Amino acid sequence: MIKNILLVLLSTLVSCKKATPTQKINSFYQEVVTADDRKTITPEEAKTYQVNTRYQYEYRTGTPTHYEYNYDVKGVNSKGDSVHGNINVQGKYGAGILLFDTIADIEIKTEWISRGKLKATDNQKNEYLLLVD
Repeated sequence: MIKNILLVLLSTLVSCKKATPTQKINSFYQEVVTADDRKTITPEEAKTYQVNTRYQYEYRTGTPTHYEYNYDVKGVNSKGDSVHGNINVQGKYGAGILLFDTIADIEIKTEWISRGKLKATDNQKNEYLLLVD
């Protein structure tokens, strides 16, 4: 009987499909942080809302190991044009908006690449290098 249970567990584990890194990142953006997150703070997030002027984030919400941070960012696109915007980040990944005077705002997905630096991409796969402002 124990052998049968172990066999069922083993076959279940072997048959599970492992998510690719891209699937993990895409599901993170869809489930955890979206560009719209920076616009509103839910009543639950309001309970843990914190501002600390010693740090670069505008504010954070959440609990230890599950904080979501909001940052103003500035940087350049792949052509060297200046950009600026606002993002929310939880862990290594985030999402936000690049703001423009002459064209529509652009939603981006971000990833930390080093302290204070992020790589961002928009829906058209354009890349941006951003610094926390």
